[in-house]
Amino acid sequence: MNHYPKVSIVSINYNQPQVTAEMIRSLQQITYPDFEIIIVDNGSPQHTCKEIEHEFNNVNFIYLDKNLGFAGGNNEGFKHATGKYILMLNNDTEVDKDFLQPLVERMENNPEIGIISPKIYYFHHENLIQYAGTSKINHITSRGRHYGNKEQDKGQYNQAAETFYPHGAAMLFRKSLLKEVGLMYDGYFLYYEEYDFAERVKKQGYSIWFEPKSKVFHKESVSTGKNSPLKTYYMTRNRLLFLRRNVSGITFYLAVLYFFVLAFPKNFIKHLLKGEFEHTKAMLNGLTWHFQNNNSVIHQNKPLLSKQMQ
Repeated sequence: MNHYPKVSIVSINYNQPQVTAEMIRSLQQITYPDFEIIIVDNGSPQHTCKEIEHEFNNVNFIYLDKNLGFAGGNNEGFKHATGKYILMLNNDTEVDKDFLQPLVERMENNPEIGIISPKIYYFHHENLIQYAGTSKINHITSRGRHYGNKEQDKGQYNQAAETFYPHGAAMLFRKSLLKEVGLMYDGYFLYYEEYDFAERVKKQGYSIWFEPKSKVFHKESVSTGKNSPLKTYYMTRNRLLFLRRNVSGITFYLAVLYFFVLAFPKNFIKHLLKGEFEHTKAMLNGLTWHFQNNNSVIHQNKPLLSKQMQ
């Protein structure tokens, strides 16, 4: 590669300054020559990134007064990005020193690619894949899967390919997309944001790709762990929200039927039998939200980036 367009790396911190510092140190070792790091402290109590800011003079720290959620926090970072490309990177990741060039090179060689994600591994388990592309989400069941998840890497996913969705922990996209499709929809707050953004990008005629030459290591646990009521609320609410924003016609009505007849009762009864009443309440609250917000509200997208944000 003879040309190295600038990449703006945007990451969100919420009350995890040391985890964020580990990610930044990892990025400081990469071989790609032209990049900037933008850290958005997303309303952390006492702005906890102040604890590490002195260590990283070349990092742009942005402090928000309140937590704007995953999309909202990233959007604030996007507004400060000066690169041709933007890399969304979770703060609980570390990267291979050569991870960035394959992503950029693939994008530079194919202008039809809108978003690209690397091969993602579980950090605490050697050579164990978390993401190697995705299947299509079934719009009726709202189900899909990550290829390679929990598989040992034996070279079975070493071919770059078009895929259906990126991974929100690490995804590179053209900054120009923000002028075409607008900022990320921040109505989700948590979960489904990258899928929604990808749907809008694909509607503009761009493709989504997976690049195995790029490697990122994610500190997420292999086990799902105990879900919190907060997660239950947003997963219930946002599953329907994604459908309302991205599915139409007979498929939408079949999806809603599936949700109310099968998916919602199954999960509700499961929590009820376990005595997890905070989760049943969270599910009901997630459902109630939809009766309080009409289509004109949920279809609002943030406006295109203005000239001063270019």
